[in-house]
Amino acid sequence: MKTKSIIFGLGFLLLGLIIGVAAHSQGVKPQTSSILEGFRIEEGVINVASTAGKAVVSISTEHTAKIGGMRRYYFSQPFGGTQGEDEFFRRFFDDFFGQMPEREYKQMGLGSGVIIDQDGYILTNEHVISDADKITVTLSDGRTFKGEIKGRDTRSDLAIIKIDARNLLVSSLGNSDDLKIGQWVVAIGNPFGFALQNPEPTVTVGVISALHRSLGRISARDRDYSDLIQTDAAINPGNSGGPLVNLKGEVVGINVAIFSTSGGYEGVGFAIPVNNAKRIISKLKEGKKILYGWLGVTVQDLTDDLAKYFGLPDKNGVLVAKVLENGPAQKAGMKESDVIKQFDNKPVNNVKELLSAVAKAEVGRKIKIAVVRDKKELTLEVQIGARPENLEEETASVVSTENWRGLEVEEIGPENAQRFRLEEKKGVVVVDVGPDTPADEAGMIAGDVILEINKQTVANISDYEKVTKGLKGNALIKTSRGYFLVKGEE
Repeated sequence: MKTKSIIFGLGFLLLGLIIGVAAHSQGVKPQTSSILEGFRIEEGVINVASTAGKAVVSISTEHTAKIGGMRRYYFSQPFGGTQGEDEFFRRFFDDFFGQMPEREYKQMGLGSGVIIDQDGYILTNEHVISDADKITVTLSDGRTFKGEIKGRDTRSDLAIIKIDARNLLVSSLGNSDDLKIGQWVVAIGNPFGFALQNPEPTVTVGVISALHRSLGRISARDRDYSDLIQTDAAINPGNSGGPLVNLKGEVVGINVAIFSTSGGYEGVGFAIPVNNAKRIISKLKEGKKILYGWLGVTVQDLTDDLAKYFGLPDKNGVLVAKVLENGPAQKAGMKESDVIKQFDNKPVNNVKELLSAVAKAEVGRKIKIAVVRDKKELTLEVQIGARPENLEEETASVVSTENWRGLEVEEIGPENAQRFRLEEKKGVVVVDVGPDTPADEAGMIAGDVILEINKQTVANISDYEKVTKGLKGNALIKTSRGYFLVKGEE
Protein backbone atom coordinates (compact mmCIF):
# COMPACT_ATOMS: atom_id res chain seq x y z
CA MET A 1 0.00 0.00 0.00
CA LYS A 2 2.83 2.35 0.82
CA THR A 3 4.44 1.66 -2.54
CA LYS A 4 1.16 2.35 -4.34
CA SER A 5 0.69 5.63 -2.41
CA ILE A 6 4.19 6.78 -3.28
CA ILE A 7 3.67 5.95 -6.95
CA PHE A 8 0.28 7.69 -6.89
CA GLY A 9 1.80 10.81 -5.30
CA LEU A 10 4.66 10.89 -7.79
CA GLY A 11 2.11 10.66 -10.59
CA PHE A 12 0.28 13.72 -9.33
CA LEU A 13 3.56 15.61 -8.97
CA LEU A 14 4.57 14.70 -12.52
CA LEU A 15 1.17 15.75 -13.83
CA GLY A 16 1.50 19.10 -12.05
CA LEU A 17 4.91 19.68 -13.61
CA ILE A 18 3.55 18.88 -17.08
CA ILE A 19 0.63 21.32 -16.63
CA GLY A 20 3.00 24.00 -15.34
CA VAL A 21 5.33 23.63 -18.31
CA ALA A 22 2.41 23.69 -20.72
CA ALA A 23 0.96 26.83 -19.14
CA HIS A 24 4.32 28.54 -19.29
CA SER A 25 4.78 27.59 -22.95
CA GLN A 26 1.35 29.08 -23.75
CA GLY A 27 2.21 32.40 -22.14
CA VAL A 28 0.20 31.99 -18.92
CA LYS A 29 2.00 33.91 -16.21
CA PRO A 30 1.49 33.50 -12.50
CA GLN A 31 -0.64 36.12 -10.82
CA THR A 32 2.33 37.15 -8.69
CA SER A 33 3.99 38.59 -11.84
CA SER A 34 1.36 41.35 -12.22
CA ILE A 35 1.48 41.99 -8.49
CA LEU A 36 5.25 42.44 -8.63
CA GLU A 37 4.88 44.71 -11.65
CA GLY A 38 2.42 46.85 -9.70
CA PHE A 39 4.88 47.10 -6.82
CA ARG A 40 7.64 48.17 -9.21
CA ILE A 41 5.47 50.97 -10.65
CA GLU A 42 4.44 52.06 -7.17
CA GLU A 43 8.05 52.12 -5.99
CA GLY A 44 9.03 54.07 -9.10
CA VAL A 45 6.41 56.76 -8.47
CA ILE A 46 7.38 57.03 -4.81
CA ASN A 47 11.03 57.37 -5.81
CA VAL A 48 10.19 60.08 -8.38
CA ALA A 49 8.16 62.03 -5.82
CA SER A 50 10.94 61.90 -3.23
CA THR A 51 13.76 62.81 -5.63
CA ALA A 52 12.67 64.70 -8.74
CA GLY A 53 9.80 66.27 -6.80
CA LYS A 54 12.27 68.09 -4.55
CA ALA A 55 13.59 70.03 -7.54
CA VAL A 56 10.16 71.35 -8.56
CA VAL A 57 9.23 74.89 -7.52
CA SER A 58 6.14 77.07 -7.40
CA ILE A 59 6.22 80.33 -9.33
CA SER A 60 3.88 83.19 -8.51
CA THR A 61 3.80 86.34 -10.62
CA GLU A 62 2.39 89.80 -10.22
CA HIS A 63 1.55 92.28 -12.97
CA THR A 64 0.15 95.76 -12.47
CA ALA A 65 -2.32 96.75 -15.17
CA LYS A 66 -4.09 100.03 -15.75
CA ILE A 67 -7.72 100.54 -16.73
CA GLY A 68 -8.35 103.73 -18.66
CA GLY A 69 -11.33 106.03 -18.25
CA MET A 70 -14.56 104.63 -19.64
CA ARG A 71 -17.21 106.67 -21.38
CA ARG A 72 -19.24 103.93 -23.04
CA TYR A 73 -22.06 102.05 -21.30
CA TYR A 74 -23.58 98.99 -22.88
CA PHE A 75 -26.90 97.35 -22.16
CA SER A 76 -28.19 94.16 -23.70
CA GLN A 77 -31.49 94.22 -25.50
CA PRO A 78 -34.19 92.40 -23.47
CA PHE A 79 -35.62 90.45 -26.41
CA GLY A 80 -32.57 89.41 -28.36
CA GLY A 81 -31.05 91.86 -30.80
CA THR A 82 -27.54 93.22 -30.57
CA GLN A 83 -25.81 95.09 -27.80
CA GLY A 84 -25.64 98.83 -28.26
CA GLU A 85 -25.20 102.09 -26.45
CA ASP A 86 -28.30 103.52 -24.84
CA GLU A 87 -28.21 107.29 -25.46
CA PHE A 88 -30.29 108.17 -22.40
CA PHE A 89 -28.08 106.20 -20.02
CA ARG A 90 -24.92 107.43 -21.73
CA ARG A 91 -25.91 111.05 -21.13
CA PHE A 92 -27.01 110.25 -17.59
CA PHE A 93 -23.66 108.74 -16.63
CA ASP A 94 -21.65 111.40 -18.48
CA ASP A 95 -23.56 114.25 -16.82
CA PHE A 96 -23.52 112.90 -13.29
CA PHE A 97 -20.29 110.90 -13.15
CA GLY A 98 -18.14 112.20 -15.98
CA GLN A 99 -15.24 110.12 -17.28
CA MET A 100 -14.03 107.48 -14.85
CA PRO A 101 -10.42 108.02 -13.69
CA GLU A 102 -7.65 105.62 -14.66
CA ARG A 103 -7.20 102.86 -12.11
CA GLU A 104 -4.56 100.24 -11.37
CA TYR A 105 -5.14 96.64 -10.41
CA LYS A 106 -2.85 93.70 -9.84
CA GLN A 107 -3.04 90.51 -11.84
CA MET A 108 -1.72 87.40 -10.10
CA GLY A 109 -0.43 84.30 -11.84
CA LEU A 110 0.64 80.85 -10.74
CA GLY A 111 2.82 78.22 -12.35
CA SER A 112 5.59 75.73 -11.71
CA GLY A 113 9.20 75.21 -12.72
CA VAL A 114 12.05 72.73 -12.38
CA ILE A 115 15.56 73.43 -11.11
CA ILE A 116 18.14 72.45 -13.73
CA ASP A 117 21.30 73.93 -12.19
CA GLN A 118 22.67 74.00 -8.64
CA ASP A 119 23.24 77.74 -8.94
CA GLY A 120 19.52 78.51 -9.11
CA TYR A 121 18.56 78.27 -12.80
CA ILE A 122 14.95 77.19 -13.26
CA LEU A 123 13.23 76.05 -16.47
CA THR A 124 9.57 76.96 -16.95
CA ASN A 125 7.05 78.07 -19.57
CA GLU A 126 7.40 81.53 -21.07
CA HIS A 127 3.69 82.13 -20.62
CA VAL A 128 4.07 81.58 -16.86
CA ILE A 129 6.33 84.64 -16.48
CA SER A 130 5.05 86.68 -19.44
CA ASP A 131 4.41 90.35 -18.55
CA ALA A 132 5.40 89.72 -14.92
CA ASP A 133 6.54 92.75 -12.91
CA LYS A 134 7.40 90.59 -9.91
CA ILE A 135 8.31 86.89 -9.69
CA THR A 136 8.39 84.89 -6.46
CA VAL A 137 9.80 81.36 -6.40
CA THR A 138 8.93 78.97 -3.58
CA LEU A 139 11.02 75.83 -3.10
CA SER A 140 9.53 72.53 -1.97
CA ASP A 141 10.95 73.15 1.53
CA GLY A 142 9.06 76.43 1.83
CA ARG A 143 11.90 78.89 1.23
CA THR A 144 11.02 81.82 -1.04
CA PHE A 145 13.24 83.81 -3.40
CA LYS A 146 12.90 86.64 -5.86
CA GLY A 147 13.01 85.34 -9.43
CA GLU A 148 14.89 87.06 -12.25
CA ILE A 149 14.21 86.36 -15.93
CA LYS A 150 17.47 85.35 -17.64
CA GLY A 151 16.12 84.30 -21.02
CA ARG A 152 12.79 83.73 -22.74
CA ASP A 153 11.54 82.42 -26.06
CA THR A 154 7.91 82.99 -26.96
CA ARG A 155 7.80 80.61 -29.92
CA SER A 156 8.90 77.55 -27.93
CA ASP A 157 7.09 78.83 -24.81
CA LEU A 158 10.18 78.24 -22.69
CA ALA A 159 12.02 80.52 -20.27
CA ILE A 160 14.83 80.44 -17.73
CA ILE A 161 14.57 82.30 -14.44
CA LYS A 162 17.20 82.48 -11.72
CA ILE A 163 17.12 82.74 -7.96
CA ASP A 164 19.96 83.70 -5.63
CA ALA A 165 20.55 80.28 -4.11
CA ARG A 166 23.29 77.65 -4.21
CA ASN A 167 23.68 73.88 -3.87
CA LEU A 168 20.11 73.19 -4.86
CA LEU A 169 18.68 69.78 -5.73
CA VAL A 170 18.62 69.39 -9.51
CA SER A 171 16.49 67.30 -11.85
CA SER A 172 18.26 65.32 -14.54
CA LEU A 173 17.09 65.84 -18.12
CA GLY A 174 16.22 62.68 -20.03
CA ASN A 175 15.81 61.94 -23.74
CA SER A 176 12.31 62.63 -25.05
CA ASP A 177 13.17 60.99 -28.38
CA ASP A 178 13.14 57.62 -26.60
CA LEU A 179 9.56 57.96 -25.34
CA LYS A 180 7.05 55.26 -26.24
CA ILE A 181 3.26 55.40 -26.31
CA GLY A 182 1.98 53.60 -23.21
CA GLN A 183 5.05 54.44 -21.12
CA TRP A 184 4.38 55.43 -17.51
CA VAL A 185 5.08 59.07 -16.62
CA VAL A 186 4.57 61.37 -13.64
CA ALA A 187 3.45 65.02 -13.87
CA ILE A 188 4.81 67.18 -11.06
CA GLY A 189 3.78 70.71 -10.18
CA ASN A 190 1.99 72.89 -7.71
CA PRO A 191 -1.61 73.30 -8.90
CA PHE A 192 -3.55 75.54 -6.53
CA GLY A 193 -0.52 75.35 -4.21
CA PHE A 194 -0.78 78.86 -2.84
CA ALA A 195 -4.51 78.48 -2.29
CA LEU A 196 -3.79 75.32 -0.34
CA GLN A 197 -0.86 77.04 1.43
CA ASN A 198 1.44 74.10 0.87
CA PRO A 199 4.70 74.50 -1.07
CA GLU A 200 5.26 70.78 -1.54
CA PRO A 201 4.56 69.80 -5.17
CA THR A 202 1.97 67.20 -6.10
CA VAL A 203 2.41 64.20 -8.36
CA THR A 204 -0.07 62.62 -10.75
CA VAL A 205 0.50 59.42 -12.67
CA GLY A 206 -0.44 58.40 -16.20
CA VAL A 207 0.94 57.17 -19.48
CA ILE A 208 2.15 58.68 -22.73
CA SER A 209 -1.08 58.80 -24.73
CA ALA A 210 0.43 60.05 -28.00
CA LEU A 211 3.54 61.70 -29.44
CA HIS A 212 4.10 64.56 -31.90
CA ARG A 213 0.71 66.12 -31.23
CA SER A 214 0.02 69.58 -32.63
CA LEU A 215 -2.09 72.37 -31.18
CA GLY A 216 -1.15 74.65 -34.06
CA ARG A 217 0.18 78.16 -33.79
CA ILE A 218 -1.25 80.54 -31.22
CA SER A 219 -1.00 83.66 -33.36
CA ALA A 220 -1.69 86.21 -30.63
CA ARG A 221 1.57 85.30 -28.93
CA ASP A 222 3.26 83.54 -31.82
CA ARG A 223 3.60 80.32 -29.83
CA ASP A 224 4.20 77.16 -31.80
CA TYR A 225 2.79 73.97 -30.28
CA SER A 226 3.46 71.65 -33.17
CA ASP A 227 5.36 68.80 -31.48
CA LEU A 228 3.89 67.94 -28.10
CA ILE A 229 3.70 64.92 -25.82
CA GLN A 230 0.14 63.96 -24.91
CA THR A 231 -0.47 62.34 -21.54
CA ASP A 232 -3.40 61.36 -19.35
CA ALA A 233 -1.48 62.24 -16.17
CA ALA A 234 -3.64 64.94 -14.57
CA ILE A 235 -2.46 68.47 -15.38
CA ASN A 236 -4.32 71.32 -13.70
CA PRO A 237 -3.98 75.12 -13.51
CA GLY A 238 -0.65 75.86 -11.86
CA ASN A 239 1.04 72.78 -13.35
CA SER A 240 2.31 74.77 -16.34
CA GLY A 241 6.11 74.84 -16.36
CA GLY A 242 6.43 71.78 -14.15
CA PRO A 243 8.17 68.62 -15.37
CA LEU A 244 6.81 65.44 -16.91
CA VAL A 245 9.08 62.71 -15.54
CA ASN A 246 9.69 59.05 -16.42
CA LEU A 247 9.95 56.39 -13.72
CA LYS A 248 13.73 56.80 -13.68
CA GLY A 249 13.21 60.32 -12.37
CA GLU A 250 14.36 61.96 -15.62
CA VAL A 251 12.56 65.02 -16.99
CA VAL A 252 11.14 64.14 -20.42
CA GLY A 253 8.81 67.09 -20.90
CA ILE A 254 7.64 70.47 -19.60
CA ASN A 255 3.90 70.55 -18.89
CA VAL A 256 2.29 73.25 -20.96
CA ALA A 257 -1.45 72.85 -21.51
CA ILE A 258 -4.62 70.86 -21.12
CA PHE A 259 -7.43 70.27 -23.56
CA SER A 260 -10.67 70.91 -21.74
CA THR A 261 -14.25 71.92 -22.41
CA SER A 262 -14.81 72.83 -18.78
CA GLY A 263 -11.52 74.47 -17.81
CA GLY A 264 -10.57 71.50 -15.64
CA TYR A 265 -8.76 68.25 -16.16
CA GLU A 266 -10.42 65.87 -18.64
CA GLY A 267 -7.67 63.35 -19.30
CA VAL A 268 -5.83 65.17 -22.07
CA GLY A 269 -2.68 67.07 -21.16
CA PHE A 270 0.32 68.21 -23.18
CA ALA A 271 4.02 68.72 -22.53
CA ILE A 272 6.90 70.19 -24.53
CA PRO A 273 9.52 67.48 -25.27
CA VAL A 274 12.58 68.13 -23.12
CA ASN A 275 14.88 67.71 -26.14
CA ASN A 276 13.32 70.86 -27.58
CA ALA A 277 14.35 72.66 -24.40
CA LYS A 278 17.84 71.14 -24.27
CA ARG A 279 18.64 72.66 -27.65
CA ILE A 280 18.18 76.22 -26.37
CA ILE A 281 18.79 76.09 -22.59
CA SER A 282 22.39 77.34 -22.81
CA LYS A 283 21.33 80.31 -24.94
CA LEU A 284 18.45 81.13 -22.63
CA LYS A 285 20.82 81.13 -19.65
CA GLU A 286 22.97 83.68 -21.44
CA GLY A 287 19.98 85.77 -22.42
CA LYS A 288 20.59 85.26 -26.13
CA LYS A 289 17.85 85.53 -28.73
CA ILE A 290 16.70 82.20 -30.11
CA LEU A 291 16.86 82.10 -33.89
CA TYR A 292 14.69 79.84 -36.03
CA GLY A 293 15.20 78.87 -39.64
CA TRP A 294 12.98 80.41 -42.31
CA LEU A 295 12.34 79.70 -45.99
CA GLY A 296 9.90 82.48 -46.82
CA VAL A 297 7.13 80.38 -48.34
CA THR A 298 3.50 79.57 -47.68
CA VAL A 299 2.91 75.84 -48.07
CA GLN A 300 0.10 73.31 -47.94
CA ASP A 301 -0.33 69.55 -47.83
CA LEU A 302 -1.07 67.65 -51.00
CA THR A 303 -4.40 65.92 -51.58
CA ASP A 304 -4.95 62.90 -53.81
CA ASP A 305 -6.40 65.15 -56.51
CA LEU A 306 -3.48 67.61 -56.33
CA ALA A 307 -0.95 64.79 -56.44
CA LYS A 308 -2.66 63.41 -59.53
CA TYR A 309 -2.73 66.85 -61.16
CA PHE A 310 1.01 67.33 -60.63
CA GLY A 311 1.77 63.81 -61.88
CA LEU A 312 3.00 62.51 -58.53
CA PRO A 313 2.72 58.84 -57.51
CA ASP A 314 1.41 59.73 -54.02
CA LYS A 315 0.61 62.73 -51.83
CA ASN A 316 3.91 62.70 -49.95
CA GLY A 317 5.40 66.17 -50.28
CA VAL A 318 4.53 69.81 -49.69
CA LEU A 319 3.01 72.20 -52.24
CA VAL A 320 4.39 75.75 -52.36
CA ALA A 321 1.38 78.08 -52.46
CA LYS A 322 3.25 81.37 -52.21
CA VAL A 323 6.87 82.50 -52.36
CA LEU A 324 7.51 85.64 -50.34
CA GLU A 325 9.35 88.44 -52.05
CA ASN A 326 13.07 88.66 -51.22
CA GLY A 327 12.84 85.60 -49.01
CA PRO A 328 15.46 82.81 -48.98
CA ALA A 329 13.32 80.55 -51.18
CA GLN A 330 12.80 83.21 -53.86
CA LYS A 331 16.50 84.01 -53.93
CA ALA A 332 17.22 80.32 -54.51
CA GLY A 333 14.79 80.17 -57.43
CA MET A 334 11.85 78.42 -55.81
CA LYS A 335 8.49 79.07 -57.48
CA GLU A 336 4.83 78.76 -56.62
CA SER A 337 3.40 75.30 -57.41
CA ASP A 338 6.76 73.65 -56.76
CA VAL A 339 6.37 70.47 -54.71
CA ILE A 340 9.02 70.04 -52.02
CA LYS A 341 10.00 66.37 -51.72
CA GLN A 342 13.25 66.52 -49.72
CA PHE A 343 14.86 68.92 -47.26
CA ASP A 344 18.55 68.45 -46.46
CA ASN A 345 18.50 65.00 -48.11
CA LYS A 346 15.62 63.82 -45.92
CA PRO A 347 12.10 63.02 -47.21
CA VAL A 348 9.37 65.58 -46.59
CA ASN A 349 5.92 64.00 -46.38
CA ASN A 350 3.80 66.87 -45.08
CA VAL A 351 3.78 70.48 -43.91
CA LYS A 352 4.36 69.55 -40.28
CA GLU A 353 7.60 67.73 -41.12
CA LEU A 354 8.86 70.59 -43.28
CA LEU A 355 8.12 73.30 -40.71
CA SER A 356 9.87 71.31 -38.00
CA ALA A 357 12.94 70.70 -40.16
CA VAL A 358 13.20 74.33 -41.27
CA ALA A 359 12.79 75.69 -37.75
CA LYS A 360 15.63 73.50 -36.47
CA ALA A 361 17.95 74.34 -39.38
CA GLU A 362 20.94 76.53 -38.57
CA VAL A 363 20.48 80.09 -39.78
CA GLY A 364 22.90 80.93 -42.59
CA ARG A 365 23.51 77.32 -43.57
CA LYS A 366 23.04 76.32 -47.21
CA ILE A 367 20.68 73.36 -47.57
CA LYS A 368 19.67 71.37 -50.63
CA ILE A 369 15.93 71.13 -51.28
CA ALA A 370 14.57 68.69 -53.85
CA VAL A 371 11.44 69.88 -55.65
CA VAL A 372 9.23 68.68 -58.48
CA ARG A 373 8.39 71.34 -61.08
CA ASP A 374 6.42 70.57 -64.22
CA LYS A 375 6.88 66.85 -63.49
CA LYS A 376 10.66 67.26 -63.41
CA GLU A 377 12.90 66.89 -60.37
CA LEU A 378 15.14 69.83 -59.47
CA THR A 379 17.56 70.49 -56.63
CA LEU A 380 17.76 74.00 -55.19
CA GLU A 381 20.35 75.29 -52.74
CA VAL A 382 18.72 77.58 -50.20
CA GLN A 383 20.55 79.63 -47.60
CA ILE A 384 18.36 79.41 -44.51
CA GLY A 385 17.26 82.80 -43.23
CA ALA A 386 16.36 83.90 -39.72
CA ARG A 387 12.66 83.83 -39.05
CA PRO A 388 11.48 87.48 -38.83
CA GLU A 389 10.64 88.65 -35.35
CA ASN A 390 7.21 89.79 -36.46
CA LEU A 391 6.46 87.34 -39.23
CA GLU A 392 2.74 88.13 -39.07
CA GLU A 393 3.41 91.66 -40.30
CA GLU A 394 5.69 90.48 -43.10
CA THR A 395 3.27 87.85 -44.39
CA ALA A 396 0.06 89.67 -43.50
CA SER A 397 -2.63 90.17 -46.08
CA VAL A 398 -2.87 93.42 -48.02
CA VAL A 399 -4.16 96.26 -45.87
CA SER A 400 -6.50 98.98 -47.03
CA THR A 401 -4.77 102.33 -47.18
CA GLU A 402 -7.90 104.23 -46.19
CA ASN A 403 -9.89 104.13 -42.98
CA TRP A 404 -13.33 104.32 -44.54
CA ARG A 405 -16.09 105.28 -42.10
CA GLY A 406 -14.14 103.83 -39.20
CA LEU A 407 -13.32 100.48 -40.80
CA GLU A 408 -9.82 99.03 -40.98
CA VAL A 409 -9.84 95.99 -43.23
CA GLU A 410 -7.44 93.39 -44.60
CA GLU A 411 -7.62 90.62 -47.13
CA ILE A 412 -8.38 87.15 -45.80
CA GLY A 413 -5.17 85.22 -45.36
CA PRO A 414 -3.98 82.32 -43.20
CA GLU A 415 -3.23 84.59 -40.25
CA ASN A 416 -6.60 86.35 -40.25
CA ALA A 417 -8.45 83.13 -40.99
CA GLN A 418 -6.94 81.61 -37.85
CA ARG A 419 -7.22 84.76 -35.77
CA PHE A 420 -10.94 85.22 -36.44
CA ARG A 421 -11.76 81.56 -37.21
CA LEU A 422 -13.04 82.41 -40.65
CA GLU A 423 -14.47 80.00 -43.19
CA GLU A 424 -14.90 82.54 -45.99
CA LYS A 425 -12.32 82.51 -48.77
CA LYS A 426 -13.35 85.75 -50.49
CA GLY A 427 -14.09 89.19 -49.16
CA VAL A 428 -12.19 91.48 -46.81
CA VAL A 429 -12.08 91.07 -43.04
CA VAL A 430 -12.63 93.90 -40.58
CA VAL A 431 -9.66 93.99 -38.19
CA ASP A 432 -10.61 97.14 -36.29
CA VAL A 433 -13.56 99.51 -35.90
CA GLY A 434 -12.94 103.04 -34.70
CA PRO A 435 -15.06 104.13 -31.73
CA ASP A 436 -17.92 106.55 -32.39
CA THR A 437 -17.61 106.13 -36.16
CA PRO A 438 -20.43 105.34 -38.61
CA ALA A 439 -19.32 101.69 -38.77
CA ASP A 440 -19.26 101.46 -34.98
CA GLU A 441 -22.70 102.99 -34.70
CA ALA A 442 -24.02 100.53 -37.27
CA GLY A 443 -22.87 97.65 -35.06
CA MET A 444 -19.98 96.30 -37.11
CA ILE A 445 -17.18 94.53 -35.22
CA ALA A 446 -13.72 93.10 -35.85
CA GLY A 447 -14.00 89.73 -37.54
CA ASP A 448 -16.88 90.69 -39.84
CA VAL A 449 -16.19 89.65 -43.43
CA ILE A 450 -17.44 92.22 -45.96
CA LEU A 451 -18.90 90.48 -49.03
CA GLU A 452 -20.83 93.29 -50.74
CA ILE A 453 -21.23 97.06 -50.55
CA ASN A 454 -24.37 98.45 -52.17
CA LYS A 455 -24.81 95.09 -53.90
CA GLN A 456 -21.37 95.29 -55.50
CA THR A 457 -19.17 92.26 -54.89
CA VAL A 458 -16.13 92.74 -52.67
CA ALA A 459 -13.71 89.85 -53.21
CA ASN A 460 -10.49 91.60 -52.18
CA ILE A 461 -8.90 94.87 -51.17
CA SER A 462 -8.88 96.14 -54.74
CA ASP A 463 -12.65 95.66 -55.03
CA TYR A 464 -13.15 97.26 -51.62
CA GLU A 465 -11.22 100.40 -52.50
CA LYS A 466 -12.93 100.75 -55.90
CA VAL A 467 -16.40 100.50 -54.34
CA THR A 468 -15.72 102.83 -51.41
CA LYS A 469 -13.77 105.47 -53.33
CA GLY A 470 -15.92 108.58 -53.54
CA LEU A 471 -18.95 106.74 -52.14
CA LYS A 472 -21.40 109.11 -50.48
CA GLY A 473 -24.64 108.58 -48.67
CA ASN A 474 -25.70 105.47 -46.81
CA ALA A 475 -23.98 102.19 -47.65
CA LEU A 476 -25.68 98.82 -47.36
CA ILE A 477 -22.94 96.38 -46.35
CA LYS A 478 -23.45 92.65 -46.58
CA THR A 479 -21.21 90.72 -44.17
CA SER A 480 -20.84 87.19 -42.93
CA ARG A 481 -23.16 88.15 -40.05
CA GLY A 482 -25.79 89.87 -42.17
CA TYR A 483 -26.51 93.37 -43.46
CA PHE A 484 -25.50 96.69 -41.88
CA LEU A 485 -26.45 100.20 -42.94
CA VAL A 486 -23.45 102.44 -42.50
CA LYS A 487 -24.38 106.08 -42.71
CA GLY A 488 -22.43 108.62 -44.73
CA GLU A 489 -22.57 112.19 -45.91
CA GLU A 490 -25.43 113.02 -48.29
